[in-house]
Amino acid sequence: DCHQHTNRSCEECLKNVTCLWCASNGRCMEYPVRRVLPPADLCELRSARWGVCWVNFEALIIAMSVVGGTILIMLGVCCCCCCKKKSKKQVLKGPDKDDERAAREREKRRVRQEERRAEMKSRHDEIRRKYGTV
Repeated sequence: DCHQHTNRSCEECLKNVTCLWCASNGRCMEYPVRRVLPPADLCELRSARWGVCWVNFEALIIAMSVVGGTILIMLGVCCCCCCKKKSKKQVLKGPDKDDERAAREREKRRVRQEERRAEMKSRHDEIRRKYGTV
């Protein structure tokens, strides 16, 4: 029961993890578990203590926001660096397997086309010789 620790000390109140200490009026109360943050009519954020006496909710929210933002920025920078590094390696490495396969396919098509061209030319030459139009 948290109300027993009202007008005592913050440390005594917060020994029970379900309690919230309001420093402005020295009250110890049950933490409103249905809400993430205690409502202002219960206790102001700068006066509310939960878990430890030396951190108020206002500082906790600011600190968590700064840490979260820093982590997001670091993740973004890491992703950008990895993508640039990967693309740089690919440029230095040269063509990959798909490029090599496409080049082989083009070369095969070119060789077949040359063979067909030579075959058609020889047929036309035979026909010209046969009818004497050479």
